[in-house]
Amino acid sequence: MGLSRRQYARHRGVSEMAVRKAIAAGRITLEPDGTIDPDKADRQWDERTDPAKTRGRAVPRDAVEAVDEALGESRGNSGAVFMRARAANEVIKVRTGRLKLQKLEGELVDRRRAEEMIFDLARRERDAWIGWPARVAARMAAELGVEPRLVETVLDRFIREHLEELAEIALELR
Repeated sequence: MGLSRRQYARHRGVSEMAVRKAIAAGRITLEPDGTIDPDKADRQWDERTDPAKTRGRAVPRDAVEAVDEALGESRGNSGAVFMRARAANEVIKVRTGRLKLQKLEGELVDRRRAEEMIFDLARRERDAWIGWPARVAARMAAELGVEPRLVETVLDRFIREHLEELAEIALELR
């Protein structure tokens, strides 16, 4: 004796209505006594159900692969692939929710905006350094007892060389 529709639905992890629809569509068959053999019905369900016609959104293949890696599952029948796809979809929802929460809490920032702010800060710092020799050359020259223009020229050259070296540093935001 097999399982009732309700028992099979619980076994399969679907609603009883889904089981009734699968029977009506011929995707699974009943035993002569009207019950459902779970092993036979599982095979039929997996072979005869088109995952593309089930409810839900398409799940990216990389998400399915991520779930496969996490669960350590190997490739299986279409039902197992679909169940992994559903799990991957849930993983995506959780990750998206976590990112939204982190952004709301101020833990994450917009990458493009951050890069613009860093570029702007670096430009202002560079401009400040380029203007520095003109501001301090006269005072330095007075302390050293040398020509102010000479001190400004030397400081300007060394600062520009140093800024060129700093410009070679690449910013990696990964």
